[in-house]
This record gives sequence, C-alpha cells and structure tokens, in this order.
Amino acid sequence: MTSYDYLIIGGGQVADDAARALREHDAVGTIGIVSSDEDAPYTRPALTKKLWIDPDFGEDSVPLNTAEDTGADLRVRTVVTAIDPPAKQVELEGGERIDYGKLLLATGSEPRRLDGPEDERIIHFRSFADYRTLRHLMTDGARAVVVGGGYIGAEVAASLSLNGAHVTLVFPDDVLGASQFPPSIAERYQKLFTDHGVELRPGRRAEALTVQDDADVGVTLDDGTAVGGDIVVVGLGAEPRLDLARQAGLKVSEGVVVDEHLRTSDPSIWAAGDIIEYPDAILGVTRIEHVDHARESGAAAGRSMTGSDATYEHTPYFYSMVYGVRWEAVGTLDPSLETLEVHHDTAHSVVYYLDDHGRPVGVLMWQIDGARDAARTVIADAITDRDLLRGSIG
Repeated sequence: MTSYDYLIIGGGQVADDAARALREHDAVGTIGIVSSDEDAPYTRPALTKKLWIDPDFGEDSVPLNTAEDTGADLRVRTVVTAIDPPAKQVELEGGERIDYGKLLLATGSEPRRLDGPEDERIIHFRSFADYRTLRHLMTDGARAVVVGGGYIGAEVAASLSLNGAHVTLVFPDDVLGASQFPPSIAERYQKLFTDHGVELRPGRRAEALTVQDDADVGVTLDDGTAVGGDIVVVGLGAEPRLDLARQAGLKVSEGVVVDEHLRTSDPSIWAAGDIIEYPDAILGVTRIEHVDHARESGAAAGRSMTGSDATYEHTPYFYSMVYGVRWEAVGTLDPSLETLEVHHDTAHSVVYYLDDHGRPVGVLMWQIDGARDAARTVIADAITDRDLLRGSIG
C-alpha cells in the first residue's frame, strides 16, 4: 500500500503553497498530492485575466511546477471517495487505499451549475480545462452570453469583449456591482462595460440552459425571455467541497472548522483554502474564497503540519481587475451598511463599510495601490472618527 508522511487532497493553489512549505521545513518527508483536476496545480486568477490580456503570458506560464519543485508525488484525474481517520487512510475511486501520517484537505470549491443540457459550448467556468475550451471556441465576432455579475462573470465578460466577442452579460442586480459597491462606484464600474460594448441584461436571473441543435446555445431568463449565442459561460460563484470532511466526521459549519493552526477536529488532519471556517485575527470567524487566502493558508497549514507552533494570522485581501481598472478590498463589502466614501479624484476612491456602531468592517480600495495593511489596521483598530478615517488611506 502506498504511504506518505504528508498527503494533500486537492490540486489547486493551496496544494502548491502547502507542498512548498512542507518541503522547506522537512527536507526528507514524503509528500503526496491527489487531485481530481486533469491538470497539475496552476494559477487560477490568470484564467479570467492575464491569459486574455497579456500577450507575454501564455498557457505555459500557468502551471506552478509543484511536483518538480518539491518532489511531491502528484496524481491528477484521481478522486478520493472517503477518508478513514482511525486507520489514517484515504480511499480512491476504484478502491485503492493510501496511508498518511498527516493529511491536508484542500478540496476547494465546485462551480454552481444551471439546469439544462450538456454541450461543449456551455461552460461552467472554473478550471484550466474550461479556459482551454473557451479559448478554442472563441473567434473574432463570436456571440458570448455570460451569466453572473460577480468576479468570474464580470472578468470573463470583460476579457471576451477585449478579444473581439459580442458579449451579453446577465446579472440580477439593477446596476452591475451593486451587491458590493455603493451606487457611485457601481455606476462607474458598470460604465466600464458599456463603454466597451458589452450588452447588459440587469435585474435578470438565468433559470435554464438551452441548446438549439447545431445553432445557438443560450439561457432562459426569469421573465421568460431567452438570450442566445455561440457560447454560454456560467460564472455564478462556487460552493465549498465539504462532503469528504463531513463523511470523515470532522466538525463542519459554513466550512470545515479549524483552529488557529488550521488543524481540524481530528489531530492528524488539517484544512486550508476555500473550504475552511477559521478564526481570523481581525475579522473573527470567517470563510473566504480568494487566492490570497489560498496561498497564505496553504503555506501556514504546511508549516503547522511539520510541527510549527505559529498561528495563521494573515487577514486576506481580495481583488478584481477589468479593463485595466483594479480594485482591492479587505473585510465585508455590503452596500446595505452605512458607507463612508472618500473620492481622491475621478479615478481613485476608498469606501469604508461601517457597522451599527460606526466601526469599519470592510474597506474597498478603488485604484489605490499599497494600502492593504492600512485597510487591515483601520478594521483592527475599530476607528470610528470620520475625519481620521478619511485620512487613513490615500
């Protein structure tokens, strides 16, 4: 039976950073990575951004070279069906079992799907393989229907429009970005898309996928209308993959519950990335799905698995970029909260999201560089003085 000192379930960004930390702190321990993805670990943010807009960043820049750099034994297209904590084994599809000394759950998230037929031209966008399929289908003048106004949907819509597609973007908000940004910023954000020719279908939800033989693929909307095109890209967010953790009897709430060392309720099992509910040093108990958290929590879990007493104290930031405009944020972006907006000029702004006591619980930095630590400090210090807040981030 195959056995590893350290076994990682999942082959994304978490696995890469965890394997590197494991190797840095344990030069001889054996590392196994089991991934259901068809590709070795890769940088996911590039799939909706750099690969479409940076001619010097090609597909060969996407792999992270995890196995080559760490000596990990990597298996792709391999599904773990069960964890047996008492035996310290995992079972693979087909019945093979693998022993582990210490286990890291890094199973990530599964894209939300729309009901309807399967078709190559309909992509629930998440993986490197999805990118390759979309790139293959993309021709100049292609008609693309993009469903969802969040990170994936907006970034894909922007990238496709910059690559010659005629894009229709379907989203439930009345103004694009209104579920995160105050009206002044949401309107500015939406204008980026209309200025680049994206056709918007605001205030609508896609209910089902449609295929018309060899003609259009499309979606039926909640008002009964239909939108068709050559390609449909669904970007409706993702759900954490928690089934393995639940089956193993681990404590699970909104995510896999871990302590400040990222250890689960089983002392031989750690978890990191999208799937964890963890005690953030500033934000309190939280779950977050962005790449900064994947990287930092993966590295922290790797260190912890080798015996480090250091705690995971990093408060992640998240970001997006469309049409060359980048925004970053820390904490909660909820425009139903009271907001304090500081507009330095027509292009650069900071928005503070305040709780019922006037304390900042989130900070949006619109085209503001190098201010993540300042944003973390503002939240950690619970600054309520409006004048002091206005001058905190410039």
